[in-house]
Amino acid sequence: MSTDESRIRTLIEDWAKAVHAGDLDAVLAGHATDIVMFDVPPPYEGVLGIDAYRETWPSFFIWQATGASFEIVSLDVTAGEEVAFAHALLRCGTAEEFERNPANRLRLTFGLRKESGRWLVAHEHHSFPVEAGSD
Repeated sequence: MSTDESRIRTLIEDWAKAVHAGDLDAVLAGHATDIVMFDVPPPYEGVLGIDAYRETWPSFFIWQATGASFEIVSLDVTAGEEVAFAHALLRCGTAEEFERNPANRLRLTFGLRKESGRWLVAHEHHSFPVEAGSD
């Protein structure tokens, strides 16, 4: 694993720990000011910019405080000189949700760029698979 891949892996693992801890400052730390995020809940057109990204987290933290999990199951990173991408699967849900569907995983994709020698998340995409018959 290259040094850049290792740094990105640490950035994403630290982000996931911060999300689980409800530490908003740490969640925002490795993100570009012009981040674009596509998330599970609306808005459907995505979230543009760090201020809008910041606003998405408080309601998630409230839900998560009910006992929900948020843990990385797998993480793959590919890094070039100035851009990189990573994808991960996470256990994200409540005990009741995992009883109904133990295999369900949150899918994450990250697009990163290097600015002044530092990796920043410029794009983040979260999704769950659609279950058959869930329309």
